[in-house]
Amino acid sequence: MTTVAIDARAPGSARRLDRLSRRELEVLRLIAEGLSNAAIAAELYLAAKTVETVCGNIFRKLELYPSDDVNRRVLAVLVLLRETRLS
Repeated sequence: MTTVAIDARAPGSARRLDRLSRRELEVLRLIAEGLSNAAIAAELYLAAKTVETVCGNIFRKLELYPSDDVNRRVLAVLVLLRETRLS
């Protein structure tokens, strides 16, 4: 089996971060700073349930599904770091 790497900067290949809304990017950046959902809610003057929903949307849009083997918050931050470094 051959593995093909896709350059996120190439025309026709969409960056996964482009799928996120402005609010979702804001929450993802706060996750990258190490804030908990409760701290994010306080920072953005949102209900804790709203932050949970936004986080779920981030994971879904970045195609990060629940698993016992990985931490989706860490994987989402890695996407943020990789894709912002490329731009």
